[in-house]
Amino acid sequence: MSIQPESPSEHNEEAPEEQFRSSTHHPPAPSDELFDITTTVDPSYIISLIRKLLPENVNHGEICKINTSSPPENEGGQSWSIDESENMKNVETSVKQSVDDKFYCQNVHEDVVVGEEAWEEFGCILWDLAASKTHAEFMVENFALEVLLATLLVSKSARITEINLGIIGNLACHDVSRKKITSMNGLIGAVLQQLFLDDTACLCEACRLITLFLPSDESDILAEALQPEHILCRILWIVENTLNIQLLEKSINLLLAIAESKQDVTAILLPPLIKLGLPQILVDLLSVEISKLTEERSPERYSILDLILRTVEALSVIDDYSQEICSNKELFKLLVRLIKHPDKAEFANSCVTASILTANILTDATDLALEISQDMLFLQGLLDVFPFASDDIEARSAIWSILARLLMRIEKTDPSNLHQLVSVLTSKSEVVEDELLNYNVDDSSEDLRSPTKLTARTFALNRIVEILSQWRTLEDHKKETLSMEGCYVNERDVDKMLHYCCKYTKLLLYMKREKCLLSC
Repeated sequence: MSIQPESPSEHNEEAPEEQFRSSTHHPPAPSDELFDITTTVDPSYIISLIRKLLPENVNHGEICKINTSSPPENEGGQSWSIDESENMKNVETSVKQSVDDKFYCQNVHEDVVVGEEAWEEFGCILWDLAASKTHAEFMVENFALEVLLATLLVSKSARITEINLGIIGNLACHDVSRKKITSMNGLIGAVLQQLFLDDTACLCEACRLITLFLPSDESDILAEALQPEHILCRILWIVENTLNIQLLEKSINLLLAIAESKQDVTAILLPPLIKLGLPQILVDLLSVEISKLTEERSPERYSILDLILRTVEALSVIDDYSQEICSNKELFKLLVRLIKHPDKAEFANSCVTASILTANILTDATDLALEISQDMLFLQGLLDVFPFASDDIEARSAIWSILARLLMRIEKTDPSNLHQLVSVLTSKSEVVEDELLNYNVDDSSEDLRSPTKLTARTFALNRIVEILSQWRTLEDHKKETLSMEGCYVNERDVDKMLHYCCKYTKLLLYMKREKCLLSC
């Protein structure tokens, strides 16, 4: 499967000015719709670029030369094949022993040894070209991977290593070149070794490259290579300790890719990661990001918050790890805190995910529902999530599930608490009404699957009707007194909410009866 590459990352903002400036030179990979465009790049130019990237400590006395004598042409009129005299095998050994691996070429005599600045220039061009499927396949057929591996093994330049990983990352976006990467002896190991560098940009590209492999057919090979404890420890160390936002995002995205991988991969990687403390690390990261919502409100961190929550959610639905996630009370408190946040628009996706996670937790830890059943701010915050989940049936069902569990525990309440509860419900009456209209259009068959069993949505609405009806029995002077104390309730809003909730439940009951009759 082809995977859309991400844009190469930038250096830490605290890096030296010249280092930051150089990191902006590399081109971003284009979107996937541009991957298969017809190319006009001369293949001999690509081969020339590959030759220029050969590391300096390889014996260049007999560097192979390119055969450009009348090769066949492709549909676009470009030449795409070369004659090989000898395959470049065991490049790692060749580089270490400085043996002469060979290309063959006519009429090309330029010196292939280039300095770091020239290597950066040529490498960035290949980085860009590797985003094209056609170019990527041509590159791996003409020893690009061998040259890149040789460079990884001997280069002392962080910038060259970053570009090198970026090229391999773009090559990994295409089926053919990705298979070549996994089948090449020593390349995956060399890539994983870069995780132990201290350069932010290199670590970003290494995490991106590994992440690209996890949803692919080659994920089993990568999982085996990632399995050693020192590698997994290093990944978790990066997640816990980096102060660079881009690297934090890339490294958490790597953990998410592992959690969402196919069963064979999760069976290899998740047990050691859980043993090394992954759940608590995620909770600690979540605590930091939620705290920053009130301290700094940095929009660039919202994606990190979302990735953390998605990773926790992915773990919560895996049978072997759901109990550990759902029993974490610190996590539950953080989710409640996030849902109660008054201004959700900028990180709405995170609030939706938090609602799904909360529903999952309450399914396994039902006693926690009692703790928040009297928290009116949580109820209000939960209802505020509905508009952001309008296109997500699973999220909307999760919200109704939470509501049902909360309202089920409100059996009897004193007039003051009842008035406060009705005030919250009626203040969000339009939100509930819009949700029901949305529901009738999109998924009205959900409650009809079982003619006799109430779903969470129907149960919650019945409880709302009961609560509103109970409030109406209060004496008028009591209602006025409570409203004057700062918890205002508009009786017209109560009547309106009662009307459409009753209308909905009666309509649903009628539809169920009709279904029963049709099935007889």
